Amino acid sequence: MTRFAPSKAHAELGDAFFDAVAPADFPQTILRHRDQRWAKRVGLDDLSDAQWLKHFGRFAPLPGSLETPLALRYHGHQFRSYNPELGDGRGFLFAQCVDPADGRLLDFGTKGSGKTPWSRGGDGRLTLKGGVREVLATEMLEALGVYTSKSFSLVETGEQLYRGDEPSPTRSSVLTRLSHSHIRIGTFQRLAYLEDNANLGRLVDHCVAHYYPALSGAEDKAVALLEAVVAKVARLGAQWIAAGFVHGVLNTDNINITGESFDYGPWRFLPAYDPAFTAAYFDETGLYAFGRQPDTLAWNLTRLAECLVPLSSIEKLEPALNTVWPVFREELPRQILHRLGLQPRDVEQDGAFVTALFGFLAESKAPYDQFFFDWRGGVLSAARAAKGPSADHYASRAFRPVADLMEAYGPKGDVSLDHAYFAREKPRTMLIDEVEAIWAPIAEADDWSLFENALSEIAQMRDAYGIKP
Repeated sequence: MTRFAPSKAHAELGDAFFDAVAPADFPQTILRHRDQRWAKRVGLDDLSDAQWLKHFGRFAPLPGSLETPLALRYHGHQFRSYNPELGDGRGFLFAQCVDPADGRLLDFGTKGSGKTPWSRGGDGRLTLKGGVREVLATEMLEALGVYTSKSFSLVETGEQLYRGDEPSPTRSSVLTRLSHSHIRIGTFQRLAYLEDNANLGRLVDHCVAHYYPALSGAEDKAVALLEAVVAKVARLGAQWIAAGFVHGVLNTDNINITGESFDYGPWRFLPAYDPAFTAAYFDETGLYAFGRQPDTLAWNLTRLAECLVPLSSIEKLEPALNTVWPVFREELPRQILHRLGLQPRDVEQDGAFVTALFGFLAESKAPYDQFFFDWRGGVLSAARAAKGPSADHYASRAFRPVADLMEAYGPKGDVSLDHAYFAREKPRTMLIDEVEAIWAPIAEADDWSLFENALSEIAQMRDAYGIKP
């Protein structure tokens, strides 16, 4: 660990922001996944499996970082209902480090690591299936260019868990995620709820210092921070749309201040374009449906703005908040064109192209991922698309507006159509039936071959798209 650069930055906020806790003592620790790419980046790739399990199964402190895990305190709106009884109920901030590649602060946060003062009667555990699903979500999203947390480690823990929404008893796990922050909109909401303006100001200063240092000279740090967070979160919403992804539970405690997608429960990828497509069976009104995600993010950002009023003013904060839709409208075409490997033109032309594209996808119900795979590089892939499984869709009258507009777009220099990935007939996808098919042999026979094969195919896709850690 000679290259590992530990940090204790979050501890500097003081014990008003967290509770020191102890991890669960698990019967077993069986390593099921380690992200060696990111381990290498942060200087932990030389850990043996035994050392890895010591730190990410038993949670022995990483040298120089936090001496004890911290269960973070926060509130939040859950399906638009305010809940002041949240906080880390089955996870904690285990450690922090500085990324040697770019100097940014990174968190090691857990899921399934045991009870905390915020468990609210829960067992503080994570099912193995839940852990497997989170690994698949983060690997897939990273390969698609979405700014996401990384599933750094998954360890099976040997306990039998009982859950009402899946066959029980079921196997247990503990996940360690790597992300740039675990400070959420709900962190600010808690302080606003308590009318703790002193710590609210301290939190703003902390966020600027560690996550947005370019804003350190801002005359009004609260306004500057809000505008920066709005831009990041709006960009994330555009990335989700481009990826065809539905997070499922966009509560304010699941939106962090670095605009990083994290905490995956009932997520889904779209089979075909459908704004009403939902991920969670309990989302009966479609509040967090695919097409409503940008609106939900804007609603959540409004809650953040409300929290910052005591440090600034409505008159100053409102213009910063109102940048959310201009940023989203600019980012959506950019992210769509990025996934297609095409050079942007101008705002008006790019917007018209994306409007035509979604019109075609809505009318045709062509497979969402297949379209982006078939037309990577634009007209350079016309012959390949004409031989693919969606060829009939592209021969239809509905596709003509897209085809006509696409002719004006040149490919980016890194489209890499000669990569072996693009010799496939179909892209690697992660629809719900595929996730269930990956899990079934694990549950029935402890057979991890489909899981490992999926990760291998995702790695090939990531390489084809030129995604680096």
